[in-house]
Amino acid sequence: MVNFLLYHSLSPSSIVVRAGKKAEIIRAEYTETRDGKREKKKSILLCSGFWGVTRHFHYVPEILASVFWACPIGHGLILPYFYVIFLTLLLFHRAGRDDRKCSGKYGSYWTEYCKKVPYRIIPYVY
Repeated sequence: MVNFLLYHSLSPSSIVVRAGKKAEIIRAEYTETRDGKREKKKSILLCSGFWGVTRHFHYVPEILASVFWACPIGHGLILPYFYVIFLTLLLFHRAGRDDRKCSGKYGSYWTEYCKKVPYRIIPYVY
């Protein structure tokens, strides 16, 4: 039963937002080279739900979790917040690297996606 639910919830043909509306997607094509052979591949770029707000929305809970771990012992100390600072810098840098990599991979599809979802991590900020 669980396998059935997972399969149908992750199937590209049944991507649905909880409100009952079809998800907004971009069907992207790209070329991958493996063992000297070029293969055309297809992928889906999701432009609704959380991915319609920011391209890397899943980094925010990671950063918040690190803040919540540091708070209980961090009163007046900087050391417990070192991990928060490190993780924030790491994820912001990674978001930029991911965007450059995806731009090279998807080309004009990624440009279209960035127009629809203009923010990387924090809406209206970055």
